[in-house]
Amino acid sequence: MTDTPEYFPSRLDRAEQIILGLAERQANTQAQLDELRQEVRGLTSNVDRVLARSAILDDVLLELRDSHEAHQRNFEIHQRNFEIHRQDFQEHQRTTNAALQSLEAILLQLTRNHS
Repeated sequence: MTDTPEYFPSRLDRAEQIILGLAERQANTQAQLDELRQEVRGLTSNVDRVLARSAILDDVLLELRDSHEAHQRNFEIHQRNFEIHRQDFQEHQRTTNAALQSLEAILLQLTRNHS
């Protein structure tokens, strides 16, 4: 048998097959790369949305904390004011009771003197 292209591929044929195989692998790799780029874009978009929401939530939490602290201060002020008013009321009640007792005593004396 002689070395003919039918039985033994020439070096040129082998090089062509290798190049075709490489081109096919490159096309497959490019398709995978394109798909990966698309997935990265989707992931980037999701990350951007999550980060934007996180920033909004951080702002909301800061506002809630500030609001809670303000409400806590107001509550403490109202509590102190309530205690002051309660003490004032008790003092007024004592003085009113004392005045009523004095008036009662005066009235008793007056009724004894007129009888």
